[in-house]
Amino acid sequence: MKQFLGRAALVIATACLTGPAAAQMAVSIPSSDLSRGPGLMLKGFWFQVESAAPAPAVVLLHGCGGPYDKKGVLSQRMLDYARIINKAGMHALVVDSLTPRGETQICTQKIGKRLITQANRRLDALSSLEWLAARSDVDAARLGLLGWSNGGSTVLAATNEHHKDVAAATVKPAFAIAFYPGCEADLRRGYETTTRLLMMVGESDDWTPAEPCRKLAEAAAEHGQPPEFEAYPGAYHGFDSTAPVRVRTDVPNGVHPGKGVTVGGNPQALKLSRERFVRFLDSVASQKS
Repeated sequence: MKQFLGRAALVIATACLTGPAAAQMAVSIPSSDLSRGPGLMLKGFWFQVESAAPAPAVVLLHGCGGPYDKKGVLSQRMLDYARIINKAGMHALVVDSLTPRGETQICTQKIGKRLITQANRRLDALSSLEWLAARSDVDAARLGLLGWSNGGSTVLAATNEHHKDVAAATVKPAFAIAFYPGCEADLRRGYETTTRLLMMVGESDDWTPAEPCRKLAEAAAEHGQPPEFEAYPGAYHGFDSTAPVRVRTDVPNGVHPGKGVTVGGNPQALKLSRERFVRFLDSVASQKS
């Protein structure tokens, strides 16, 4: 196993990543979601790391806006994190759950009326782990999930043993990272996991608020693997970016329904969360499979 991120690489990872984009390959992933009939194939983007031995791999799960930017190509966030993951000696797999189901975004849809639910996305995540485990160049004992917002909620759902399909899964993630997930659903259901989980949230988030996630982490600590929890003061939804802070009035969900939600980057939270992310990967990579 190659040596993982040292001080120099950490500096690169915590900056606004520049340089050539990581090489990517388009792949198709069969989903076990049969809600719309058999044969659903998810779009995937494979970022392979060079390794003499099978390497760990991470599934990247987008938020409600999908994995693409306004030009229809993978967003800078996805490219940045895929690059960091590759620098850590791990493969990265970006999975698109929306366009194969005929949607480009679900942010402006009320949660109760969304046609793509957490149940759908949970099955996508579990199917992606199975796809990775079947590859000869992947270390199936060290698979991870990484998600943002709606994708962060998917991380929680796909690691929660209270879901029957998660409890019955033959391939499970060894580690997971959730950026500003919506935690209310799994808090109500009860959250228990055997997966090492890191949650990072913004204290000022008025879309997916921090407090339910804090309560979920506290409750989960009493059952099984206690989550690692980081909250960043003054940070809004999407704090791990350089985007300007703005109010999205087109989002009907959030703490104040009908009044919009605040989104945008926070330089301090970006720096600290990126450093924490790298340390987490480093600790996972140092463990023997």
